Amino acid sequence: MMTKKIAVVAANGRAGSLIVEEAVRRGFDVTAIVRGENRTAAQNSVIKDALELTTEDLAGFDAVVDAVGGWTPETIPAITDAGIHLADVLVGTDVRLLVVGGAGSLFVNPEHTVTVDMGPDFPDDWKPLSAAAGKVLAHLRETDGLKWTFVSPAADFQADGERTGEYILAGEEFTLNGRGESTLSYADYAIAMVDEIESGDHVAQRISVVSK
Repeated sequence: MMTKKIAVVAANGRAGSLIVEEAVRRGFDVTAIVRGENRTAAQNSVIKDALELTTEDLAGFDAVVDAVGGWTPETIPAITDAGIHLADVLVGTDVRLLVVGGAGSLFVNPEHTVTVDMGPDFPDDWKPLSAAAGKVLAHLRETDGLKWTFVSPAADFQADGERTGEYILAGEEFTLNGRGESTLSYADYAIAMVDEIESGDHVAQRISVVSK
């Protein structure tokens, strides 16, 4: 099998760095796209802002992972801006775009009309973050000629959680594990993301991941 060649945008972040680590562990040829010094295990690096990336910059990769995050009012808009920009520059190419998404846009009813972030218990502080990721998902759904996959984590997404090597792969609906929990470590999320890059099973789909 040919070595997978992937790029991880915002690779120095918490999710991005673990995705890089998992991909390198499996023998992928990984390029970290970062705004400053590469602090990851990636073999290669490109120092460039996500919004400045061009179609030519991303040519030749099998997949590009959008791991751009934000936690403050100043940085949250970057989630939407980067996701939409990467989608637009990859339209019409064979390069897959995999987006580190959020749980807030998962559906809680069979009709797919109500999402997690509409619930009364959803924290107000999280709503801008959920909305930013939701805008990216909406743009992906509306974009033709793009090989995208949006990967939503569990509601309790644990940066320092254990790498168990196991997870439940679900779809558009909010899913609980056998203990009635929606939890997931960043490390297990990275495994699921790299599994999806390897399999290519969910092009033009949103999937979700929860711990076993």
